[in-house]
Amino acid sequence: MKKINNKITLTSTFNLVLCLCVFVQLSCSQSRINTQRVSQSFNQDWTFGKGEIGSESEIDFDDSSWRKLDLPHDWAIEGPFDKKHDTRTGGLPIYGTSWYRKNFTIDAKHKGKQVTVEFDGVMNNAEIFINGEKAGERPFGYISFEVDLTPYIKFGQENIIAVRVDPKELSARWYPGAGIYRNTYLNIKSPVNITYNGTYITTPMVSETESEVVIETTIENKQNLRGKYSLQTSILNANGKVMAKSSIVVNLEKELIVVDKIKVSNPVLWDLDNPHLYTAESVLLKNGSQIDNYETTFGIRTIKYSKEKGFELNGNQVKFKGVCLHHDLGPLGSAVNYRATERQLEIMKSIGVNAIRTSHNPPSKEQLELCDKMGILVQLEAFDEWAIAKVENGYNKIWDEWHERDLRDMIKRDRNHPSVVMWSIGNEIREQRNKKGAEVAKHLVAICHDEDPTRPVTAGFNSYPQSIKNGLAEAVDLVGFNYKATQYDKVVKNNPNFIVYGAETASTVSSRGVYHLPVKNYDRHESLQVSSYDIISPPWAYPPDFETYAQETMPHSLGEFVWTGFDYLGEPTPYNGRDNETHGKWGGDWPSRSSYFGIVDLAGFPKDRYYYYQSRWTEKPMVHILPHWNWENSEHREIPVYCYTNAEEAELFLNGKSLGKKVMGVDKTTIPAEFSWWKKPQTTWESPYRLNWNVAYEPGELKVVAYNDGKAVAEKIIVTAGEPDHIELIPDRTEIDADGSDLSFVTVKVVDKDGNFCPLADNLINFKIDGPASIAAVGNGNAATTEPFQANYRKAFNGLCMLIIKSKKGVSGEVSIEASSNGMTNGNVKVFTK
Repeated sequence: MKKINNKITLTSTFNLVLCLCVFVQLSCSQSRINTQRVSQSFNQDWTFGKGEIGSESEIDFDDSSWRKLDLPHDWAIEGPFDKKHDTRTGGLPIYGTSWYRKNFTIDAKHKGKQVTVEFDGVMNNAEIFINGEKAGERPFGYISFEVDLTPYIKFGQENIIAVRVDPKELSARWYPGAGIYRNTYLNIKSPVNITYNGTYITTPMVSETESEVVIETTIENKQNLRGKYSLQTSILNANGKVMAKSSIVVNLEKELIVVDKIKVSNPVLWDLDNPHLYTAESVLLKNGSQIDNYETTFGIRTIKYSKEKGFELNGNQVKFKGVCLHHDLGPLGSAVNYRATERQLEIMKSIGVNAIRTSHNPPSKEQLELCDKMGILVQLEAFDEWAIAKVENGYNKIWDEWHERDLRDMIKRDRNHPSVVMWSIGNEIREQRNKKGAEVAKHLVAICHDEDPTRPVTAGFNSYPQSIKNGLAEAVDLVGFNYKATQYDKVVKNNPNFIVYGAETASTVSSRGVYHLPVKNYDRHESLQVSSYDIISPPWAYPPDFETYAQETMPHSLGEFVWTGFDYLGEPTPYNGRDNETHGKWGGDWPSRSSYFGIVDLAGFPKDRYYYYQSRWTEKPMVHILPHWNWENSEHREIPVYCYTNAEEAELFLNGKSLGKKVMGVDKTTIPAEFSWWKKPQTTWESPYRLNWNVAYEPGELKVVAYNDGKAVAEKIIVTAGEPDHIELIPDRTEIDADGSDLSFVTVKVVDKDGNFCPLADNLINFKIDGPASIAAVGNGNAATTEPFQANYRKAFNGLCMLIIKSKKGVSGEVSIEASSNGMTNGNVKVFTK
């Protein structure tokens, strides 16, 4: 490929800056430029059918009986739950062939132009047909791709696109979803155009007074239209003000890369507290007339990694306070939704999270766009599996043919996001114990460095020391360890070139609002729930205190990524055993069907661990106590009370009587450990990160007050609640956009006659909606229920459930929401669509 101008060489020491682009926005409605490119959503007016006859791709196929819907769409979340399905993937029907079809017309005036469709993700084994002819395919469900429809288009006539989706059983270790679950776009552009994901922006020089912005723009020539063209580039700040301009004349034959260097004066750097974004507007002209345009949002910032100072952003040390996030959106399934993704990230930021790991696959464009806007760092992961299988029909089936293309396409799409600060080539891959593992790792790292020499490459290793002995760890730039809290210093001592961090930590399991007494570490409980005293974890993992201690006392770590921020569908550890009835499939603890790992539950309600991490990762004074205070029917008369706070000390009161003050870091809490690998075998551990009182139970008010310098700075009160009396409805937003996709998440709370929260309530709640909105989903955070997510009812789980409503497109008005339950006063609230 020909390259115009000299490309600046960036070293792989990662001491230079990267200026990174966000989701490329191709818009035909921008008033600043007279665009010739048409780009629009292709999500509306599809038909959908499950099963297969064999002629679904043909033009005259009769799909009149099929379901009509808009994308994105996840058909597996519709259920039903069934034990015959693999509970590692949620007990939902994630496999089987289905088809999507859509009729559309391209105006005859566009004849001679290029017509493409972008798919942000299809789960999975997608094949695309246009007017009966196969136009493209992509087996990997997490990758974005473009399909050129031009050779098959009938301009001025009706066209039919058909998409075959064929996800397989036993293809994942968690719930992947099924169908065209991410957004689609139709593009009409000049045959000479800026290619798909066609810009790459770096900033090799940054100072307070000036930044050099280097923009590589790839131009393709689809119809051999050779000659001179002009590429004009403008850089705009967040307020839309033009900060710099440039113009280059090129002699185009085939595809070429144009490298342009532009100086920006007094740059505003992208940072966690001020995520300032710029826009590069690229306009392609022929004989002075515009023929194409392209917009790229990016940020200017520097990153650097070292063993001595860890991670530096714009010269400032930053420790990763990270979480791992799966791609599903809880009760909504895997179908991408901007507001649901935004809400997840808002909840994570409220804990103090500053980084996410996209476990274990390329994320949605929307997630990265939001991380750019909100100031959240990202470790972007490519694969959970290489050539050696973890599951029968996993990525190993397509590894040889597709891994390089998938990895390159992922990086090209996402290498301009300022939020992305490292690439991960794999998670707990089986090649850690294979002598060829290092060879594969070097190959993947070389691909990453070739496409983006400005960021380091990492992987998550759970096999220690095998991943070091076989050379895998040596092959990557940053060495991520999973559940090796005691090993960071030892690894660096023995491998002085290693830069290490916790790629996956803790894996504490719990169920919101569930407290089993006595407090102990157990494998399973007959309720299929897990105590929320935050001490229970699978054999390979540990309570959060262990990793906190390691991060605070062992200097050789960049930080951690907790497993996980949110509960997710599938992998219902510790209740995911096999049984004979399901022929060896996972499902021995049915109906447990989603994870217990989350800091918040599947509906987004905080568990107690939310406050543990908030006490370690935030500075605004806070305090939290657990458990609830409704123990009147319990055989246990002494209740362990735990406290999380970031203050210096805390005092507990029962019905106004002080039970004494305790000092953080001094008055330690004994927790069951039973981990043979922690320095030396032991059965308990003294945690400096939580306070504990053993309280003789009496009903009433339990209050904790937190102090700094002897002054009260925060308090928390819990009371013994009476019988459920009425329902409270609390929407996260009372005004939403009437765009057909915006959501309001309505917390449904069961309270007694005095308004006190009822922590044990499990009442069945029925919902009625009146106005321009519909029920998108319901949930309650219970990991062991097969109630449908798409329904107008939900049982409360420990006093709470969730109603998610979605606006109707183009219809403004008042939405009245009513929640009712036998024996209780109804709850009512209004939400407005605009």
